[in-house]
Amino acid sequence: MGRSEEEEVVVLVPDNLPLTPPSAIQANFVTYFAPDLIKPLHDQYIYRHANGLCVIGLAPTHAAFKHEGGITSVDFNVGKSDRSDIKVTGKRKRNAHHFESNTALCKVCADDTSYIVRCCVKGSLLEVNDKLIKQPELLNSAADREGFVAIIMPRPSDWLKAKSSLLSVEEYKKLRNLS
Repeated sequence: MGRSEEEEVVVLVPDNLPLTPPSAIQANFVTYFAPDLIKPLHDQYIYRHANGLCVIGLAPTHAAFKHEGGITSVDFNVGKSDRSDIKVTGKRKRNAHHFESNTALCKVCADDTSYIVRCCVKGSLLEVNDKLIKQPELLNSAADREGFVAIIMPRPSDWLKAKSSLLSVEEYKKLRNLS
């Protein structure tokens, strides 16, 4: 008689295991990059979850990180409204603002230079990381985790259009000569 599913034995071969387990980002999101968004070296990342949500942030090669002191401030008061005042509620995402892919999300400052961070993907702005207002150093120390800028919910058709202009991790590393 064969074994039931509960009785199946999982055998792990140590040689096939990674040296470090995947991070939560690696396990739950697919990473894309938008290189040279509007201006050279204004690279941004997009982490796309299986539920369709996109987390937007600054790629490690973004020009803002080239400054000696790093990023010193983040201002969500761009365009006609303060993005940090947007409060989205409920299942239907009431109060979400719909933005184009080139719409400004915030302005980050490093030294005397400011950089505009854009949506990258057409969709509804669900949340901005307002922790960055009081702790802009999160962008310098953990831009890929706690230093994300915003969460966008694109329509499936808008995502398919945007995806064609984005790069995979391998394509991005090759473009920027990263190992």
